[in-house]
Amino acid sequence: MIAHVRGRLATKSADRVVVETPGGVGYEVVVPLGVMERLPATGAEITLATELVVREDGWALYGFLDDAERRFFQRLTSVSGVGPKIGIAVLSALGVERGARALREKNIGLLSSVSGIGRKTAERLALELGDKVEEFRDAPSVEVPAGAEAALKALERLGYGVPEADRAIRQALAGNGTETETETLVRRALQILTTR
Repeated sequence: MIAHVRGRLATKSADRVVVETPGGVGYEVVVPLGVMERLPATGAEITLATELVVREDGWALYGFLDDAERRFFQRLTSVSGVGPKIGIAVLSALGVERGARALREKNIGLLSSVSGIGRKTAERLALELGDKVEEFRDAPSVEVPAGAEAALKALERLGYGVPEADRAIRQALAGNGTETETETLVRRALQILTTR
């Protein structure tokens, strides 16, 4: 298992970054929105706690800024039928503290508001993990910009699918991380979507 990756932040794009190690190896790492928000500018040195997911169709490395985020991701993906995409979506939309609270309180409405999670999956997550997330009660709360969630919903109303809208918003944030107003994010995401 690759427990962590340390090196220079070479690139940031949409939902992934490339970390170049001192040995010259570049690791492509998928990160949640909350992690992308907190990353320094490209060129800076970073360390990401990582989780390697091996599947029949390929290997993927998922990265987090602290071990609590990685453990929460592992807990989410331990549920049958919940893969890394849903794990990343929960962390992106809710973060560790808010996500764990939603599971403990069995807040199906909040869980099913996460992109890619239907009511049945939300119920399964709450049922299986409700009493297994106590350790995350005091996890630092990382706020995903409210503008990002609102922008995603706006793009969905405009007829864009959740995956493409989510990717466009991540790209908009990666390109201009300080500006998180809904209107600005929607405008930038639409530019990204219409130039593809």
